[in-house]
Amino acid sequence: MVEFPRQKDAELYEAVGQFLADHKLSIEPANYAFAYRVLVDPAGPLARSVADLTDGGVRLTAQDIAQLGGPAPTNAAPAGNGDAASSRPSSELIVQADAMIARAEMQVADFSQAVRSIHAETSGFGRDLAASAAAMRQADPVTGTDEVFRLTATMIDRANVAERRMAAAEQEAEALRSALDEARGTARLDPLTELANRRAFDEAYDAVPPGTPIALALCDIDHFKRVNDDFGHAVGDRVLRAVGLTIASESAGAVVARYGGEEFAILFIGVDLDAAVALVDRARSAVAARRFRSRKTDAPIGVITISGGVAAGMSDEPREVLYARADAALYRAKAAGRNRAFSAA
Repeated sequence: MVEFPRQKDAELYEAVGQFLADHKLSIEPANYAFAYRVLVDPAGPLARSVADLTDGGVRLTAQDIAQLGGPAPTNAAPAGNGDAASSRPSSELIVQADAMIARAEMQVADFSQAVRSIHAETSGFGRDLAASAAAMRQADPVTGTDEVFRLTATMIDRANVAERRMAAAEQEAEALRSALDEARGTARLDPLTELANRRAFDEAYDAVPPGTPIALALCDIDHFKRVNDDFGHAVGDRVLRAVGLTIASESAGAVVARYGGEEFAILFIGVDLDAAVALVDRARSAVAARRFRSRKTDAPIGVITISGGVAAGMSDEPREVLYARADAALYRAKAAGRNRAFSAA
């Protein structure tokens, strides 16, 4: 390992602390060790990877750190713009959520089946009792049957009540199933922007029929850290939401998702590269034309811009391949001065 360039321990400690603060990482041994590895070898592969991920003021997420060999995320983060963990949940959390939903759906299905069976049985029971009472009345309408008629009528009433209760329970089960369906949909939305989240975007990509021309675009808000630092995260959240909705409104029905932090992904289906770049550039222009002000102070926030990278291919390609090409184009757009959209080479 390359030695840290002649800095005193106190200076190194301060640099690590500043790194943790910049990326809003908790002060714990695992995060401290990760920051130390980055800072102690500024020219090493880990530091270069961190520099690539944080280009343009982007903060590291817990998922980024885990992928770089740091500590794995231990719990979900808030839905705000300071951390993309809510948009990029860990696979463990996804599996747990899916398992819970699946178990609940099985319980609902079992309950509905049981209710239907009981409903059928009570309906048949009521009909049988009614037929028996009618037969007894015809056979001996005068002697010794008044009590039997009364009991039979009581049992018929109870059967009718049971039928009504079973029908109500079945309606409740159906309402629960609808609520579960809604929960599935909510689990695929980013709560801040109300766009699709990364999970929903990946599922949409995987669902495109094989052999379909597609284009994947990545858009990143330029210098977004400045907005958070100068105006606070509440303003940053509002900017994120406004930018995301602007991109969606200019994307001609494409799948638009908040992919993480201040990064948005767009999936164009049946659209060639030139058309996709034109749409992304139109969204870029629409964002740049907006004028944001702080609601609290009415101070102008300044011009907000985005950079975009677009790659085209076929739906048979793994999304990681197309994503990497789009990300490389985005990086070139950032390096060329930002506020522009580039296509993959």
